[in-house]
Amino acid sequence: MDRTAQFRSFAEFYPFYLGEHSNPTCRRLHFVGTSLVIALLAYTIASGKWLLLLLIPVAGYGFAWIGHFVFEKNRPATFDHPWYSLIGDFAMFRDVLLGKVSL
Repeated sequence: MDRTAQFRSFAEFYPFYLGEHSNPTCRRLHFVGTSLVIALLAYTIASGKWLLLLLIPVAGYGFAWIGHFVFEKNRPATFDHPWYSLIGDFAMFRDVLLGKVSL
């Protein structure tokens, strides 16, 4: 599928997103990054240390992009579809927890 294809909904985008994450190591790195994002956000809110919000993109994208460039050997979907990709990260995280996507 064309990387710059226009998707009319997240439901159309998600199968493409999962296809871009076929490497198990890439999926694991995404899971770690999303876990860190959730933990950092919760800690930031609980502690009131608002500068920690600056680490959220580093934690999330750092692990994910290593997964793409080193293991998946593709360009992150974030570059072409940033909002759907962000939703996709959390949807894949949920699907891993539910056993729908394997690590």
